[in-house]
Amino acid sequence: MVTPTGNPIELEPIERATIDELRAVQLRRLRWSLRHAYDNVPHYREAFDEAGTHPDDCRELADLARFPFTTKAHLREHYPFGMFAVPRERIARLHASSGTTGQPTVVGYTSDDVRTWARLVARSIRAAGGRPGDRVHVAYGYGLFTGGLGAHYGAEELGCTVIPVSGGMTERQVMLIRDFEPDIIMVTPSYMLAIADEMRRQGIDPRATSLRVGIFGAEPWTEEMRGEIERELDIQAVDIYGLSEVIGPGVASECVETKDGPHVWEDHFYPEVVDPVTGAVLPDGEQGELVFTSLTKQAMPVVRYRTRDLTRLLPGTARPMRRMEKITGRSDDMIILRGVNLFPTQIEELILRTPALSAHFQCVLSRQGRMDALTVRVERRADTDRADAVAAGATLATLIKNSIGVSVGVDVIEPDGVERSMGKMRRIVDNRPKG
Repeated sequence: MVTPTGNPIELEPIERATIDELRAVQLRRLRWSLRHAYDNVPHYREAFDEAGTHPDDCRELADLARFPFTTKAHLREHYPFGMFAVPRERIARLHASSGTTGQPTVVGYTSDDVRTWARLVARSIRAAGGRPGDRVHVAYGYGLFTGGLGAHYGAEELGCTVIPVSGGMTERQVMLIRDFEPDIIMVTPSYMLAIADEMRRQGIDPRATSLRVGIFGAEPWTEEMRGEIERELDIQAVDIYGLSEVIGPGVASECVETKDGPHVWEDHFYPEVVDPVTGAVLPDGEQGELVFTSLTKQAMPVVRYRTRDLTRLLPGTARPMRRMEKITGRSDDMIILRGVNLFPTQIEELILRTPALSAHFQCVLSRQGRMDALTVRVERRADTDRADAVAAGATLATLIKNSIGVSVGVDVIEPDGVERSMGKMRRIVDNRPKG
């Protein structure tokens, strides 16, 4: 098998396994993980007992549905270390969420966990077209956030040369891309476009750099955004998925030869999709909330962790593992406007169909009388004059009305008018009165 870049792909044995072989590995590891959680984490022992389940009840993979869910609230209730399954002295690494919407969620890793994580990110980079010796520019944030160090260790594990830039300092990002000539960049997709804007500001053609692959994650993004990035930078744009509660980046990743949704690395994480309201497990192919159970984590196993990410599970293509459809949004990011459910990714898709408008936008919620209102604040492209951009804004409002079924305002602003994020883009600005 050969990637679009012409490099042969050397797959691990599990990436060539039959479905039956993969399911046998999963069941063996799932039974171990349930027992490990029950024996070593008081929360899981209490939750399993309350639900009337026991690790020995798991005789086939479908039996996992009998076990209780884990939520972010559970992790916060046991802050900081109450969900750990090993003694503190075996913890080699701590990471945590930012805690911007509440108490941080803390995750721990043993040395074996760190090695497993590195191998999975290495697998993800290789699936994206990376090879030993490639230079990898890491522009995810370092520190307690899992993105930077996860990408860093994975690239080193693959045998790449790591350029640990971290987020921010956009002018310096451009300088280092120009001077160090990386082959691969790992960053959020929205910040990649901000870097491309800075390249043009400096008189650099974004399509003329050394970059050939971008591995993008940490926020939902659409096929239209992929097309925009690939046109702007002349690279392969590949999706990577992960979340700190499960391990970090590298839970799933796209394969560059197909680019048809991230393959879940099912030998380490068992995925389910459930109805967000009832919690019932849905058949593959139906959209719902993504749930993960870790199969090999030592320090902090998770059992049926509700991610709040909305997607579908699809058959594998480039690998036997199942694919996730691109995340359409989070159940907690859904905007309900006059009875209509919508997600920022739906707005992004329509914006990128409108040539005079750029991909930099925000959804601004306000209260007008007793009714909620939504204004899409979007930049015009630098090469578009103001009158054409305003006309494009009116076109966008019509597209949203016809496609999503709700009336919104559109405020077309000047280039650089939307705040740039060095990490996840702040897509929703809620100016409604609290309470």
